[in-house]
Amino acid sequence: MKKAMFTFVLGAALVLTTGHTFAQKAQSLFNGKNLDGWKIYGTEKWYVENGELICESGPDKEYGYLGTDKQYKDFELTLQFKQEADGNSGVFFHSSLEGTKITGWQAEVAPPGMHTGGIYESYGRGWLIQPDKSKEQFLKMGEWNTMKVKVVGNQVTTWLNGHEMITLKDEKIGAVNGQIALQIHSGGGIKVKWKNIRLTPVKS
Repeated sequence: MKKAMFTFVLGAALVLTTGHTFAQKAQSLFNGKNLDGWKIYGTEKWYVENGELICESGPDKEYGYLGTDKQYKDFELTLQFKQEADGNSGVFFHSSLEGTKITGWQAEVAPPGMHTGGIYESYGRGWLIQPDKSKEQFLKMGEWNTMKVKVVGNQVTTWLNGHEMITLKDEKIGAVNGQIALQIHSGGGIKVKWKNIRLTPVKS
């Protein structure tokens, strides 16, 4: 009887796990104290204040990036952002940087009506997918927002404040890995705060 029960439980476990993804332990990418684990690209401002990571346009009013030292392929990334001033930014993944030239994919962070949560391919095909206009209401300009980006194989899904924004399947995304990077858009007048940046590796 015990052997039969063990066989049943083992078989059920195999059925439940087949075809699913498995999350590992979440890791914090930002320690709330300094920029350890990150590298600044460009002349724009990146600094830590009151436990928050702040990006701000500098005198050059150019693009700026803050990229992770490590590369990540399949993961679930969660973070909070608060847009002040213009707030045009983004969360890049599977990216690589040479100076301020970035190749990869961006989960958009932008002012209202500018497709926050959509996916844009930098130095590539441009916009791949934008959220439905009805979902623009989920962005809380000037308040803390929570974004989640899940990348597993060819599929990317984004959420904003608990609402699914897009799901995209793209073989080109699934073929590479790369850095996580935060952006300051060019043009000046941009200020965005970030906190609680956590990444959970996922095994398919």
